[in-house]
Parts: sequence; C-alpha cells; structure tokens
Amino acid sequence: PANPASKQYGIVLDAGSSRTTVYVYQWPAEKENNTGVVNQTLRCSVKGSGISSYAKNPQDVPQTFEECMQHIKKQIPVHLHGSTTIHLGATAGMRLLRLQNETAASEVLASIQNYFKSQPFDFRGAQIISGQEEGVYGWITANYLMGNFLEKNLWRSWTRPHGVETTGALDLGGASTQISFAVEEQEGLNTSDIVQVSLYGYAYTLYTHSFRCYGRNEAEKTFLAKLLEASPNKSHLTNPCYPRDYAATFPLSHMFGSLCTWHLKPADYSPSDTITFEGTGDPSLCREKVASLFDFGGCPDPEVCSFNGVYQPRVRGPFVAFAGFYYTASALNLSGSFSLGTFNSSTWTFCSQTWSQLPLLLPRFEEEYARSYCFSAHYIYHLLVGGYKFTAETWPQVHFKKEVENSSIAWSLGYMLNLTNQIPAGSSLIQLPIQPPAFVGILTAFAVVASLCLAFLVYLCAVSRIQKPSQHSFDHTVDSE
Repeated sequence: PANPASKQYGIVLDAGSSRTTVYVYQWPAEKENNTGVVNQTLRCSVKGSGISSYAKNPQDVPQTFEECMQHIKKQIPVHLHGSTTIHLGATAGMRLLRLQNETAASEVLASIQNYFKSQPFDFRGAQIISGQEEGVYGWITANYLMGNFLEKNLWRSWTRPHGVETTGALDLGGASTQISFAVEEQEGLNTSDIVQVSLYGYAYTLYTHSFRCYGRNEAEKTFLAKLLEASPNKSHLTNPCYPRDYAATFPLSHMFGSLCTWHLKPADYSPSDTITFEGTGDPSLCREKVASLFDFGGCPDPEVCSFNGVYQPRVRGPFVAFAGFYYTASALNLSGSFSLGTFNSSTWTFCSQTWSQLPLLLPRFEEEYARSYCFSAHYIYHLLVGGYKFTAETWPQVHFKKEVENSSIAWSLGYMLNLTNQIPAGSSLIQLPIQPPAFVGILTAFAVVASLCLAFLVYLCAVSRIQKPSQHSFDHTVDSE
C-alpha cells in the first residue's frame, strides 16, 4: 500500500440550492505538469436543504455538517488533518439570496466560516462562485473523468491522449443551468461567455453560459406562477404536468418567495395564502405550457443564439448531461445515450401514469420529486432542443451520466483541480473572460519577439560596420501572424 505521507487531501463542499454535498479528494504529492492527479475518495450528502434556506436562522447551518465531518475525520489520516485544505463553494441558491438579501447571505457564510475555523483542517474560506465558474469547473470535471486530459502509457506514466476530442458539459441544478463546450478561438470573441482554460500544459477555449433562474426547481416555481396567472379560476387550478389523481397545496410563498418569480406575484399577494393544483396528466398540454418559460423569439440570429437573446455557437461533438438531467432521465428508465424519439416516447409513457402507478415505476419514490419528473422531462426537451439547438441527429451525442468510475460528475472536482494547480504555487488555471481575445495576446507575443530580433540585428549590423564598414549589410524580414 502507498505511504499515506505521499498523499495529499482536499475537501470541497458543494453548497447547491437544494442540498450540500461534501467531497473528499486525494492526489499524490508529485504532480503532472503542475496539476495534481485527483481521485474522489468520499461523497457525503449533508442532511437538510441548501444553505440559502437558512437565511432567517444562519446559526443552524453548522450543525447540518457535523455528521459528514465525522466521516471525513475518520477517513483522512489524523497527521494530515492540518495540511488538508477545505473549501466551500456556494452556487445559484446563494447567488440569488445575495441579490435578494445581501446581509442574510453574509450571515450564512459567516456562520459557516466560524464553524470550520474550529475544525482541525486548513479552512480556506466559504465563497459564492459565479455561474460561469460553475460551468467551467463542470466541464473540467467531465473531461478529466473521461480521460480526455491524461492517460497512462505503456510505461505507467501519465501522457496526454493523442487526438482525443473534449466533451461538452450540461449541468442542471436547482436554481441555474450551465452549458460549456470547446470552440474555435474565432467564435464569438466579443462575448464574455468565451473563456480560456489551461490544464496539464495545454490551453482550451470554451463557450460557457449559466442561466440564472433556469434550474429545475426555480423553473417549476415560475411554471406554477404562470399557470396561476393564466387561470380564470384562482381557487381551482389544474396542472397538466402533475399526474392524474394527484393534488398539491402550497402557500403562495412557495412560488413567489424567490427572486425568480417575484415579478409574477399577484396584486393581492399574501405569503400565507394557499393554492391547490390538481394534476391532469396531459403530456401534450404539459409540453405546450412548459414552452412559455423560454423566449425563443428574442434572438436576432437563431443560428448562433440559444434563448432569451443569449449568444451561443452551434453545439458540436459529444456532451455529458449530469445532475438534474441524469436524475430526470433515470426516472424515465433511461441512461447513457439514446435517441430523441426514445426520450419523447418515454416521457409520454411516464406522464400518462396516474399517481398510484408511479411508485411501481420509480425505484426510489419521494413525493416532491415524483410529482415533478413529467415537468422536468418536458423542460429538458425545450432547453436542449429549442434552446441549445440539439436535433434528432445530434441528440444521441448527449450522454446522461451521474458518475464515471465512482467519481461524481460535478463542478467540485474541477474546482479541486484548479486548487491543486496552485499547491504549493502555480499560475492561474482559468481566465474569466478572455479580455482581450487570445489571438491578440499571441500577436503581442510575436510583436515582442520580432522587436527583440530587430534590435539584435541592428546591434549586429552596427558592430559589423564598425569592424568592416564597407563589406556587410543586413536584410531582415519580420513575420507576424
């Protein structure tokens, strides 16, 4: 067995909008081209909801971490606790809370900081990461796990695979969704959605965009709010996406307590008032109604636009769809890659079931998720087909996956890879965004080199003329790209 002293550990808490997941990563002390070869050794789900739900009682957040922290302390050798870094990254739930109530967001983070400062690990802070960072880190994770950055050769050393194509990343969380994929440098250089990543000595140019309020949970709240807005009978509402024979009653705060739906609240809004939605299990009407969540007509050029007027180059190559994408496909008894026709037929079959039939279809039955899978399936259809422009031909290139070789596909591993790149010291992994465009930097480099060459030639010319003034002359050409 390997000597534990030759290993390093890192802990990342993925504080999502609906839950927090703790990951423990381990890598050898020796690194490959300044980036550690990282493996996931533990995944622990924190009990309760996401940290943003503790806005009114931030002092209660730390106790939710305690059970997972006990597992971690047992797994990591005690003598390495002090050198093990621990980081908390919060995503869209906290991004929304910060916009809505910055003081509450700060108090939640401060409570977390105080807790981890009392732990034996090297706490490096709790921060809210941007949607763009979340997208890029998810892309790094997916490609790292699929072996697109490194592989072991015949001599058991790590090398870069020859001619391997990177995979795009599709992440569906509770409050936001991200798309990230490699592009040519000339594509959309004037947009802030183009970023540059350097891993294992190689540079990659990515398109990445995060849609706030388009995570699964927030999108469904908006959907319910729109059903209420469009209904003439406010006391009896039907929901075509809920199963037949199912009804759910919510306080209005469930729908309108979010920044994403605040603009849709009725004039006589009272948070404690309740409303009941009765399911009709109508897949055709569900698909039609869910389309209203997107503005597909706001694009000046649909060929290079997703929705809501957001620029996007044409999708290309393979993609991995994880998190909410995977869980929804799994509920439809689908995983991996499959045709768009298969996805649609499975969606129709699932959405036509009555509430009493669903426990027979779902291996793990939880009301909150079971009632919403039909909505989620139609939502994914509109997002991928109407939004990202996947077609019947390109849809099979999307692989719905949860993990690779027991390592979860999540932004947290990419985050850890970035951090290991800076242990003990190193250059920044990600520049967000490329400003100025990358090729301008290349031109600048060529110009500097050309200037130095020119100066050197002039110097040689001057020296030569002093020695043999009439015998030598120099003809030089400077090339630039």
